[in-house]
Amino acid sequence: MGYVTNGDIEARVGAARYVQLTDDAGSGSANLTVVAEARDGAEGLVNSHLAQRYAVPIDLAAHAEAAAVLKSVTLDLVEYGLHARRREVPRDVIVKRDNAVAWLQRVARGEAALPSLTEIEPSAASGPRAQVTGESRTLSRDELAEF
Repeated sequence: MGYVTNGDIEARVGAARYVQLTDDAGSGSANLTVVAEARDGAEGLVNSHLAQRYAVPIDLAAHAEAAAVLKSVTLDLVEYGLHARRREVPRDVIVKRDNAVAWLQRVARGEAALPSLTEIEPSAASGPRAQVTGESRTLSRDELAEF
């Protein structure tokens, strides 16, 4: 399951603009292949950044708290992708895309995180993680300084 649907995209840009941005043949209806390409490209970009820290795609059923932010970021990228197919991209669409990519980069670097009530499975690509078990430290660094 993806982060957005075609209906989400249409709601974001509006019905008339949805057709204008995707109807290359002049048929008067949206080209769903173009929409799918833009959606898949945006979700791929989102996942490529998230994969630095999390197993992707994010399971939205298990982490519903992350759904809204992933939907918003993905829609920002889809909207930009659809507009970029035409001559001019509106300034506000560029700003939303730039902000989305900047946020994704912060998540990838560990400076931001996805909202979730439970831990999101880490990416296997990040390698093994150390885990401490056993009793707490008996002597502190200060206590050992005398020796």
